[in-house]
Amino acid sequence: MLTTVFFDLDNTLLDFDRGEAHALSRALRRFGIDPTPAVLTRYHAINLSQWELLEEGKLTKEQVLTRRFDLLFAELGAACDSRAVCDLYESLLAEEHDFVPGARELLESLAPRYSLYLATNGAAAVQRRRLADAGIAPYFQNIFISEEVGFHKPSPAFFRACFAAIPGFDPACALMVGDSLTSDVRGGRDAGIRTCWFDPHDRSHRADIRPDYTITALSQLPALLEAL
Repeated sequence: MLTTVFFDLDNTLLDFDRGEAHALSRALRRFGIDPTPAVLTRYHAINLSQWELLEEGKLTKEQVLTRRFDLLFAELGAACDSRAVCDLYESLLAEEHDFVPGARELLESLAPRYSLYLATNGAAAVQRRRLADAGIAPYFQNIFISEEVGFHKPSPAFFRACFAAIPGFDPACALMVGDSLTSDVRGGRDAGIRTCWFDPHDRSHRADIRPDYTITALSQLPALLEAL
């Protein structure tokens, strides 16, 4: 019987893409850069690629934080201080906590019946602030943030640290739910727990990373959990 559910945060429970666009637009304007849709789209692609390099162990988190802006400004021909822009952006991002549709209602319905845990990458100060402002921290038995844990998803060491912090943890009774194949699904699978891919945009599957289950809306998760 399934008793334990790990949730990713960004683009699983909170709408990170919307928050990213809003915070980035505000930060770039303060440094004299017009945040056109093309600029925001390009940053999003660069940022995603840098975090994937971190997941592969090719970059550190500190390198990711500044390198994404280094690459963007190089393409734009902008002479901006990447560290300063990053610091402002992270501060503004911490204020963003829009929900993915159905996320709050899902947590309200599941918390009385399952042990819920949050397993997220990112800066602890940013994630803690967003969770507090969104008011969802009380739904979780524990919150695991990569910066505090000392390892990043999908590293098995990240998941081992999470498991070790849960009394009587049984991997056979656990499920990881998240939107990222490379981070959530691969990480959970490699750590020996079942995985559920949240795929609301019908993205391309990968033959080398196969989730145990797939949902396209959070409202589908309760029925899945009851069937496990």
